[in-house]
Amino acid sequence: MLQDAKARFSEVVRLARIEGPQLVTVHGRDEVVIVAADEFRRMSGEASGAALIVAMQASPSPDIEIEPLRAASPVRGVDL
Repeated sequence: MLQDAKARFSEVVRLARIEGPQLVTVHGRDEVVIVAADEFRRMSGEASGAALIVAMQASPSPDIEIEPLRAASPVRGVDL
């Protein structure tokens, strides 16, 4: 399939967008999967932390208070 993917790269990309991930094999072994950029972003998660917020909001125990740890060391002013 690697030879086919090389020869028809634009077709493999088109299929990844339309049909979903495309598996590429080398010598009969699965080697890589080509996915559309939107699908890759979805699978990679959200860097904004939105997924963590959604998971915390879906907690079965929403009444539990979580107190963040604070640094015990003294804080000093900074001249800017």
